[in-house]
Amino acid sequence: MKVSIFDVAKKSGLSVVTVSRVLNGAESVRENNRQKVLDAIKELDYRPNAAARSLASGKTGIIGLIVTTLQDSFFDAVVKELNEVLALHGYYLAISISKGIESDDSHYLIQEDRVDGLILLSPVEEDNYIVELKRRGIPYVLIDNQKPENDTYSITIDNFKGGYMATSHLLSLGHTSIAHLCGQEMFRSTRERRAGFLHALEEKNLTPFEIVHGDFDIGMGYDTCKRWLNEGQLPTAVFAGDDNIALGVINALMEAGIRVPEEVAVIGYDDHYIASQLHPYLTTIRQPSDKIGLAAADMLLRRISGKMKRGAGIRIDPKIIVRESTAVK
Repeated sequence: MKVSIFDVAKKSGLSVVTVSRVLNGAESVRENNRQKVLDAIKELDYRPNAAARSLASGKTGIIGLIVTTLQDSFFDAVVKELNEVLALHGYYLAISISKGIESDDSHYLIQEDRVDGLILLSPVEEDNYIVELKRRGIPYVLIDNQKPENDTYSITIDNFKGGYMATSHLLSLGHTSIAHLCGQEMFRSTRERRAGFLHALEEKNLTPFEIVHGDFDIGMGYDTCKRWLNEGQLPTAVFAGDDNIALGVINALMEAGIRVPEEVAVIGYDDHYIASQLHPYLTTIRQPSDKIGLAAADMLLRRISGKMKRGAGIRIDPKIIVRESTAVK
């Protein structure tokens, strides 16, 4: 039997009017009551009638999401959270994996009347998208965008703080010979994490063992570490720009019989699923995908409803997760 809004009201112990207000993103609902409704919706697996709501509101009931790849556990976790939150509000998520605005999938999503709003996850050509979205009057939100000047409607992570936090952790363990393996310069996260790394070292009047640029992948970490081994010089600690790079470093060290963390400590970034599954368990900087997805969905829904009159970006703090791959020197 199909679950109705009345069932949700009964389960939550609140009125149908309150449930309706929550579904429509009304800000007048108390937070504890809002949570009761959301919990009841999840438990009952209630799905609002999208067709009826579309006819009543003149909206499509679809939110577009453009992402460059889903072969990334962090992106995957953000998309999962977005999908769940938007579904609670009666929206379907249409995903396009696209390298740029010129692709057919991207054009399809941003055509008039296709979507009620659009989310760009770690966009590369964000300026082109923003110009087109503004021209068509489509509300949008950026996640992990590359340019600070586009932070007006965005959810970003404080990557400077993350880089500083990772390096400070290694310094607190007594390490002074620290290398940083980072991603491509085109990414804001690369630049900010490196800046945080350098700032932490400068406070201690230290210089990096080496800064290496490359791709966010296992091969980059592995190849760099193999080069160090061939040259006969190793840092005592490595701050990897993401967990994939960290995994490559650890693989190369273990192949050579170098103990982690006793001889070389390694810290990653993102807290991918694999970070807590392989030995040694990886110390890393966690990006809270649940908070990112929830904040992005909430901002877009407020833009769609017209309740967000002024743009204001949200910056979320990362968190250090200490595991086995770092230890006192």
